[in-house]
Amino acid sequence: MSGGALIVTGTDTGIGKTVVAAGLAAALDATYWKPIQAGTDEGTDSLSVAELADLPPGRILPEAYRLKLAASPHLAAEVERLALDPLRLVLPSPRPLVVEGAGGVLVPVRRDPPLFMADLFAAWRAPVLLVARSGLGTINHSLLSIAALRERGATVAGIVMVGDPHPDNERTVPALSGVPLLGRLPHLDPLDRASLSAAVARSIDLAAIRAVMA
Repeated sequence: MSGGALIVTGTDTGIGKTVVAAGLAAALDATYWKPIQAGTDEGTDSLSVAELADLPPGRILPEAYRLKLAASPHLAAEVERLALDPLRLVLPSPRPLVVEGAGGVLVPVRRDPPLFMADLFAAWRAPVLLVARSGLGTINHSLLSIAALRERGATVAGIVMVGDPHPDNERTVPALSGVPLLGRLPHLDPLDRASLSAAVARSIDLAAIRAVMA
């Protein structure tokens, strides 16, 4: 295996970020890491990725923090009377590595002093892939997310949209942001290993993603 690390983040929660991360981890023959899991009652993103990407256990790294409450990491940690320590949130060594963030780019990791997911991404110095919905609202959410990442010095390598075709959004977000669109993943029914693998190979520019990870 060769290559670097890729951070997969989203413009919001519940938009398909974990599905994209799983598809990329499988296609890139990568190791997967979700540093902060907030919400465990209905399973974890690591378990979902293990199933969808068919990765062996050694290629799913344990979370640095696994928090019970399905909420922003700062709040989920406060409920458990924990302080999330950035020293535990350092990129692990396996490469290639797909790292999935928690929620959107300005989700707080810590309340005081403030620390956001985007701050971690900038500190990790790895390219960021932004996952965005394809439909209404994505221009605003995408451009704000890209601006927040750039403000902190993170490198935004590309955008992957999820959902039905929307030619204007797919054209406008890259044009206004200067960030290339690297594909659009349709909603999959059924969603399983085979359908995800085929959709990623067909719909996402894997050569471009490998290039930014090199």
